[in-house]
Amino acid sequence: MPHYTFVSRSFIALLSYRLFVILCYQITAVVVGWQIYQLTADALALGLIGLAEVIPYFASALFAGYAVDRYNKRRLGLMACSLLVLMTSALLVYSLLPSEQVQSWGTVPIYAAIALSGFARAFLSPVYNTLLVQLVERSDYARAAGIGSSIFQLAQIGGPAIAGGLLYFGSVSMVYGVTVVFAVLSVVALWLIPNVVAAPAKLPHAGDVRAVFSDIGQGLRFVFGHQILLSALALDMFAVLFGGAMALLPAFVADVLHSGPETLGLLRAAPAIGALSMGLYLTKHPIDRHAGKILLGAVTGFGACMMVFALSKVLWLSVLALAVSGLFDSVSVVLRSTILQLSTPDDMRGRVSAINGLFIGSSNELGAFESGLAAKWLGLIPSVLTGAGVTFLVVAVATKVAPRLRALHMKDLI
Repeated sequence: MPHYTFVSRSFIALLSYRLFVILCYQITAVVVGWQIYQLTADALALGLIGLAEVIPYFASALFAGYAVDRYNKRRLGLMACSLLVLMTSALLVYSLLPSEQVQSWGTVPIYAAIALSGFARAFLSPVYNTLLVQLVERSDYARAAGIGSSIFQLAQIGGPAIAGGLLYFGSVSMVYGVTVVFAVLSVVALWLIPNVVAAPAKLPHAGDVRAVFSDIGQGLRFVFGHQILLSALALDMFAVLFGGAMALLPAFVADVLHSGPETLGLLRAAPAIGALSMGLYLTKHPIDRHAGKILLGAVTGFGACMMVFALSKVLWLSVLALAVSGLFDSVSVVLRSTILQLSTPDDMRGRVSAINGLFIGSSNELGAFESGLAAKWLGLIPSVLTGAGVTFLVVAVATKVAPRLRALHMKDLI
């Protein structure tokens, strides 16, 4: 299997694919959250956005991982990106309907369109992760993860900034039009990766349904039998599941900071600003010694930042708290990605990446639903404070039950 250097056209195309996909997701997240809160003024309705995506994602993720290991990766990625084009186009068309009709139909069509992105996302990350290891030497995985994380964070900064600016100066329809453009560009970028890189794996059990479930079970057994990988994934999942507050930002903007969509764009971009700075640093200075302790410390810092954000009543402190939380989260993301790449056998990368996606999907989309539900029951600010407290508890439990993670140096995995 051929490998390529960082400067190859294929690697640049892969990073472009990642950039356009995340831009599409981030812009959609901002405008959908703003539109739904304007229609409902209900924090729980914001949480239901995550639920609408996570249900189809969970239903398809393990099968998507199997398919990525067994079939042509680029074709599967193109199919997923085409679903993004369909999803963004549907949202654009709905936004162009008369306001009376939108008020009559409510949020159900929006949630239905978001469900399409759940099916798409089941394939997008496994495709990216499996193609990445074909383009990068094993000794460069840590730096490649840092570069990929920086591209991810760049899109997380640019996406909300674009969405907030267009919402402020333009319209919801204009923003959805931009998401269609980025979805189409993701198709183009993936198409530029040579098909030889995305060649399908050997199919020893093609057409055997029992073998499909057997292969999926093999991936699950690998992850749940690997203490370091499992504990790193679980740590991230529970910390963001309970400690994150991104889904509630439209409510904080409207009810706490008393501002408009430009502030929503700034707040959503703030974590990525910190994360990009840290990602660029880690690209040149990858973490090796005391990686486990640094990971545990980063998650603790993330929880502390969420506590400051919940208590803040002024914009500059809210932005600062979210920016620093992104700095800590970037450390967690890069370390988890590096552990994932170094620990996984080549023939299982699609399945293990899909399982990783289930953990991340749990933390992000289910976390959004949990945030909306908690805000409904406890109130907006108490729900975020409670989640930060749970994050500290998660770190304490991980420190106790995962000694191999606590003692981890990256060189132990190479």
